Amino acid sequence: MTERGQVRYGNSTFEYEVVRSTRRKKTVELTIDGQAGLLVAAPVEVPLDRIESMVRRRARWVLRKASPAMLRAHPRQFVSGESVLYLGRRVRIVVEDAEVRRPYIRFRHWSFEVLAPRSLNGEERGEAIKRAFVRWYKARALDRLGAKVRRWAAVLGQCPAEVLIRDQRQRWASCSSDGTLRFNWRVVMAEPAMVDYVVVHELVHLAVKNHSAAFWTHLAAVIPDYAARRRRIRELGPFLSL
Repeated sequence: MTERGQVRYGNSTFEYEVVRSTRRKKTVELTIDGQAGLLVAAPVEVPLDRIESMVRRRARWVLRKASPAMLRAHPRQFVSGESVLYLGRRVRIVVEDAEVRRPYIRFRHWSFEVLAPRSLNGEERGEAIKRAFVRWYKARALDRLGAKVRRWAAVLGQCPAEVLIRDQRQRWASCSSDGTLRFNWRVVMAEPAMVDYVVVHELVHLAVKNHSAAFWTHLAAVIPDYAARRRRIRELGPFLSL
């Protein structure tokens, strides 16, 4: 099965393909192929998130050695071997044909098992699986963000009117004047620490409506490293999508 990932460095985004080897014991090696692009040779047991971290560290070297055409990122097709982010980790997709009316997703042992209708093929199949992933993420976002809001609301002494999950393209979350918190479902693709930052940020807005000095002081009292987390989620932004 083909495993692929994407990395953003500065204004450039490039794709790489992982080649697993049972003979390779420890090392992860990057090579650039004129036809295949960036290839990452890795032992079978090395997780995708560790491979992605290494590619990020070597991004400057990759961009210096390869032409843009070699590294062109391709749209996700939602086939076996691809991966998507969940809670900051790359999770592999395994697609199986099944007698189902529409794609169904199971998350087990840090793998996404997708049961797809036998009748669907090509682009139609990929789009149907993508919609299934959106439904799955929205459901998980409601559960996880709801729990985190309850936890941090108790710490801050706040009580939001309602928590809603939305498909917001331009922002991670928002706090309305009536106390309703709206979260982008893509937030749960990020690391738990980033999710906490987004939740606490909006809860602080229940007390301080703007981004004044008082707001940041209030936020720092709860999350002292908020600035680093804020930078991190901005860096992750382009990758938190399907």
